[in-house]
Parts: sequence; structure tokens; C-alpha cells
Amino acid sequence: MEKLYENIKARRIELGLTQDELARKMGYADKSMIAKIESGKVDLAQSKILAFAKALGTTPSMLMGGDDDDPAEDTDALMAALERAFNERPEMRTLFSIAEKATADDVEKTIKILEMMKGE
Repeated sequence: MEKLYENIKARRIELGLTQDELARKMGYADKSMIAKIESGKVDLAQSKILAFAKALGTTPSMLMGGDDDDPAEDTDALMAALERAFNERPEMRTLFSIAEKATADDVEKTIKILEMMKGE
């Protein structure tokens, strides 16, 4: 897991982001949580790894030190995150069930609404 924290820091620096800027992208109040994560003092859930990958414009696989050219690895990481979300938050099953029956346009609108609610 230490490689994950090193890669988050390296990618942040590569993009020219400060810890404060990444903290805002991730929805944290200040840079202190980013500093803890980058130093390996905080374990990240799969869902947070996915969120960091999105915020840093990369893949979970690359953050975890894998091969970015291996789509199966990204799929595995996504499936693990979904499984974890379903187990930790039962309401996610309901959300997924509703999304399965929705049109692509409905899903896109819902994503935008959720992103606005989260300040992204």
C-alpha cells in the first residue's frame, strides 16, 4: 500500500497541484488529510482510491503501482470498490437497482446532481 501513497503524491506533484488544491478536489476541509494520506498514516478504502484516481486524472491501477495498460486490473479494482460499497452501504444497492432501469440521460443528470451536492 505504501506505493499507493507515494503514487498519489507523485501524481499530485506531476499535475502541479498543492495539497490544498487536491484536498478541495477530494472534498476535504484542508490539506491535513492529504498530508496524512501521502505519508501513509491513513488507509484508503477502495472507493477513496477511485476518487483519488478521478481527481488526479489517472486510474486506480496506476495509483496502486499496476500496469495502466491492463484494463482487467482496472475492472478488478472497480468491482472490488462496488462490492465494498454494497457491503458497507446498503443504500448503494437501491441506487444501483434504480440506475439499471434508468435511461442514459437520467443517469447522466443524476450524476450531475450528486456531483453538485458533493461540490465537485
